[in-house]
Amino acid sequence: MPLLTWDDSYAIALALHEAHPDVKLDEISLDQLFQWVIDLRNFSDDPNLVNDTILVDILCEWIEEF
Repeated sequence: MPLLTWDDSYAIALALHEAHPDVKLDEISLDQLFQWVIDLRNFSDDPNLVNDTILVDILCEWIEEF
């Protein structure tokens, strides 16, 4: 399983979908999304490097894919 960083928005979206397949995507807060990302087993980036734009990109990838 490859390590994920904030630059891997599509791969993170896939991992989040696998971890949370039944979530209603329109009900996720950015804070919740952040926590889920850093809780992924293969996430290995510095949590302090994130910003809202990155989180929105991840959420958009997740919505577009699923």
